[in-house]
Amino acid sequence: MDLGLKGKTIFVAGASRGIGLGIVEACLAEGAKVAITARGAEALEETRQDLAARYGAENLWAMAGDLRDTATIEKALAGTEEALGPIHGAVANVGLHPCPPGAEVDDETWDAGFSQNLGSAWRLARGAYRRMEPRREGSILFISSIAGLGALGTPMTYGTAKAAMNHMAKELAKITGPSNVRVNAIAPGNIIFPGGTWQERMDGPRADNWQRWINREVPMKRYGLPEEIGTVAAFLMSEKASFVHGAIVPVDGGQTR
Repeated sequence: MDLGLKGKTIFVAGASRGIGLGIVEACLAEGAKVAITARGAEALEETRQDLAARYGAENLWAMAGDLRDTATIEKALAGTEEALGPIHGAVANVGLHPCPPGAEVDDETWDAGFSQNLGSAWRLARGAYRRMEPRREGSILFISSIAGLGALGTPMTYGTAKAAMNHMAKELAKITGPSNVRVNAIAPGNIIFPGGTWQERMDGPRADNWQRWINREVPMKRYGLPEEIGTVAAFLMSEKASFVHGAIVPVDGGQTR
């Protein structure tokens, strides 16, 4: 299916690996131009070079920086539009700040977790919407988690911030709808990729235990892959999803009850 993204500009935060990279590749495969951002400059440049060799350097723009910071976000959004043209889609994929299990979460960790998982998404959405509203078209996509759909025993800041992100998506959709700017969220399940949490677990001494847990909790009895998030993201940012607005879409192999 041609999603109609050819020539459209997509901005992806947290794009150097994992889910973010899966989204980038899905959009590039559809002919979109993509701005990739991440905190690690070296890893981001390696990713840019690899993607440029396969999809063309003219279809990419990259900037490293802390996407929790408003000034950095605004610089990245402006640089994207200068290099690639008006932003059609913006993906907020910055998250997962370390947090200990249980109730002993200090103030600094609590605040940092919400800044990372929620504040960064809001600031990107705000900046993107300011650019999309006058043109009366665009799509904002939050990468949430099934941990925001129910209490799964995740660290307090993560699941709580993702639940807030889901609510934010719905509230923002009420505001942006009249401007024809769509807002949605994807709630991924257990996604495995090199360097990710699940890959570390499957490479560790308790791999068999984790696989048994997956077999029990996930009806499809397997992990998801970044490209499986990427294809859903590309669809949600395309005109094929023109009436999908304010939705939280689980991509989790049926794990969500």
